[in-house]
Amino acid sequence: MTRNPRETLRLRTSSEEATLALGQALGAALMEATLTGAAKESAPGMTVLLSGDLGTGKTTLVRGIGGALGVTRVRSPSFTLINEYQTADFLIAHADLYRLEPGEAEDLGLEEYREAPCLLLVEWAERWTGSPESGVFNVFIESVGENERAFEISSLGGAAGSALQKLREAVEGGEIDSGVGLQLAFD
Repeated sequence: MTRNPRETLRLRTSSEEATLALGQALGAALMEATLTGAAKESAPGMTVLLSGDLGTGKTTLVRGIGGALGVTRVRSPSFTLINEYQTADFLIAHADLYRLEPGEAEDLGLEEYREAPCLLLVEWAERWTGSPESGVFNVFIESVGENERAFEISSLGGAAGSALQKLREAVEGGEIDSGVGLQLAFD
């Protein structure tokens, strides 16, 4: 799924709490880097494309992102396909493409969310054949044990690169509670 990433960050979590904490840190980085001030007024919006097998923690990560941005209850949109959450400053659109065949996602109008100050979060992103080429985070999640998850997060586009750098700084600077089991994985 990674297309010429500007930068890649590899992390491991050892619990659901650590995945939530990673999501909260990612949400804070997105807010700081791309969804405030003048950047908030410009289109396109930021898109986070999430891929990984069933049960790897995509919705858990999205719950963390939403929590960092003031959304108190994130529900899986498996049956509704898209849930929207309005924050004080912008819209969060959370899509789950699990029930769609490749190519069917184009009928949902996901690209329209990118035309407004919106954070678009897409689970099962590999089923969206028209996914954007810039302003994108690609997040691949893999189960590497009963509770352990490996994350590969890459950015495409300047604002996404800036947010990824802020996430890296938060992880390296210990801003995420290390007691929850989050580790930076180096190649």
